[in-house]
Amino acid sequence: MASPEETGGGSGTWSCSNNIDLEEAQKIILRWDSSASEEAREKMIFTGDRHEVDRYLLAVDEIQRSMSSASISADPTADGGGNGEDSKDQVQDEVNSAIQIAMARLEDEFRNILISHTAPIEEEALTDNPAAAAAESSNSAGESAEEDRLSGSGGSGPQVVEETDLNLSDPIPRTDSSVSNSSGSYRSMSSIKELDLIPEEAVSDLRCIAERMVSAGYLRECIQVYGSVRKSAVDSSFRRLGIEKLSIGDIQRLEWDSLESKIRRWIRAAKVCVRILFASEKKLCEQIFDGIETAAVDEACFVETVKGPAVQLFNFAEAVSISRRSPEKMFKILDLHDALVDLMPDIESVFDSKSADSIRVQAAEILSRLAEAARGILSEFENAVLREPSKIPVPGGTIHPLTRYVMNYISLISDYKQTLLELIMSKPSTGSRYSGDPTTPDMEFAELESKPPLALHLIWIIVILQFNLDGKSKLYKDASLAHLFLMNNVHYIVQKVKGSMELREMIGDYYLRKLTGKLRQSATNYQRATWVGVLYCLRDEGLHVSGSFSSGVSKSALRERFKSFNGMFEEVHRTQATWLIPDTQLREELRISISEKLIPAYRSFLGRFRSHIESGRHPENYIKYSVEDLESAVLDFFEGCPASQHSRKRVERIGLLLLLLLQCATDGKRIEHLMFDSGTMEKKRARFSQPECFCTVVKRPIESTKTCLVEEEEDALEDNQEEMKKKNKKMPWFG
Repeated sequence: MASPEETGGGSGTWSCSNNIDLEEAQKIILRWDSSASEEAREKMIFTGDRHEVDRYLLAVDEIQRSMSSASISADPTADGGGNGEDSKDQVQDEVNSAIQIAMARLEDEFRNILISHTAPIEEEALTDNPAAAAAESSNSAGESAEEDRLSGSGGSGPQVVEETDLNLSDPIPRTDSSVSNSSGSYRSMSSIKELDLIPEEAVSDLRCIAERMVSAGYLRECIQVYGSVRKSAVDSSFRRLGIEKLSIGDIQRLEWDSLESKIRRWIRAAKVCVRILFASEKKLCEQIFDGIETAAVDEACFVETVKGPAVQLFNFAEAVSISRRSPEKMFKILDLHDALVDLMPDIESVFDSKSADSIRVQAAEILSRLAEAARGILSEFENAVLREPSKIPVPGGTIHPLTRYVMNYISLISDYKQTLLELIMSKPSTGSRYSGDPTTPDMEFAELESKPPLALHLIWIIVILQFNLDGKSKLYKDASLAHLFLMNNVHYIVQKVKGSMELREMIGDYYLRKLTGKLRQSATNYQRATWVGVLYCLRDEGLHVSGSFSSGVSKSALRERFKSFNGMFEEVHRTQATWLIPDTQLREELRISISEKLIPAYRSFLGRFRSHIESGRHPENYIKYSVEDLESAVLDFFEGCPASQHSRKRVERIGLLLLLLLQCATDGKRIEHLMFDSGTMEKKRARFSQPECFCTVVKRPIESTKTCLVEEEEDALEDNQEEMKKKNKKMPWFG
């Protein structure tokens, strides 16, 4: 097929050797008049014989040349001496009629070529170039399978022109084509990838038609036809990408869960739309219209095609940016912001013409509003933490839900450190020790001047969280439980800060040391509130009467002291077993700290005064606990359930173990699995084949377990002797 330069309209030169005159050109045009011929209505010129296509284009060129001539030659005697001017006007009318018929026909041909060669873009073609895909995968690990589907490589879709090896200043490369265009109207980005939406031959035909329609003054008609067809194709691609036609009001009325999933889908789709879909549409417009006449026809056609879809695309982000602010929206808003920041160079590149100014401006304004929304949400979150109104103390002094929520929230904030460092430019509005406002904590940043504003906001959030927790601790009637509550929550705060490298870096060691000091102070306050009174019972003061130190002990005072200790310890044991320290390490450390103070003091006191009690009547009423009893009882603390359940659970576990051992006495293989790991099993297998050896091996663990079981039973039966008697009847192996 001839190139556009060969087939061009007024500015081109047709190289066909067959020349046709005006009269023949008019006949060709009229023969293809759809309004006058059934055959013309049923057939399309450009789908038939290429020779007929060439003749029709030659006819159009001849008509256009006739119209552009300064005068149309007419023979005054051609009609028997009639008026030459009348003949000229008649010819001019015929030419005008012919050009109108020709333009109507070319418009139909233009539409038909576009429609017949417009197909939905294959999903496999919607993939970024390798460099962009690698960067994308590093930033979106864990995205849903839908993203993989949308960005999968390969397939049989439109041909892709990738730009990974280009300098940013290089023009976007085009496929070799006979179609003439400047190809340098915008600069390539490494993330942009263009598809050949229409085959090269069809593009050449479309350009031939467009040149002639524009030359004849039918620019608007050509743009309208092109825009209507290609806009439908873009809409089809939008549907395949899951982009819905929703108004701003519709979007703002969505439930958050639904909106959150749509935001994720939008981010993926927006990248495809800007970098592939819109960029490919721009390339097609340039291939067909670039360089035609002096007007920026290609830009006009591109804007006509994608402006509506682009506005629809960005309206979603705009609706989110102006929607009601709430803490849970922060991170999706930041995701939207980051996605738009990433896309802005591509948006400015693809929509670089003056006629596309409104699209660039809309994207920039949305970016600004998203940034402002993030700043506003952070401020509102701080106020929400400070004013959180719950007045019901959490059972057992465990971690408050507010603490978990706030610390998880600021941990996520630290994940967006780079974005928020740019967005958060001002310090938080904090209280001052001189303000006298009891509803706001004091906070001075003198020691933290070197910190960026974002870090100061995170520290401020922790300060107001502690302030709120201090208020909630006063809801507990038991001072010890109030201190345990604060210890649990401050420990959780410290662990969350230490567990996030980004968060720890922003909070800094100085403030982390202050938090750790607060944790130690809460633990100290708990121990003082709980154990000072208990340990006070184990002092020597008040037990001695005048006379020898060894013999001058008041037995009545000593009995009262043991009774006081027993009563206080039993109360502490009963209540604090139901308290909860969820962190295993903190729970064990506090138990050890209690034991280090309680056990030596009790052992010493018992050693000094046991003989005085045992020499009297009913010593068991006063010395209720051995040192081992206390050590065991301390292990019940902070488990979150009554102490009787702890003992019962231990009894049940040991009873089940004993029953299992007894059942295994008849099955050597089963005892192998119970007592030995796989590495030693082969060595022991031969021994267990001897019954007498088997009994010898099993005997020691059974007797040891039974002894431990009886000790546990005695602890469990202090409050319920009858229940234990019933158990003994059901467990005859105890004896």
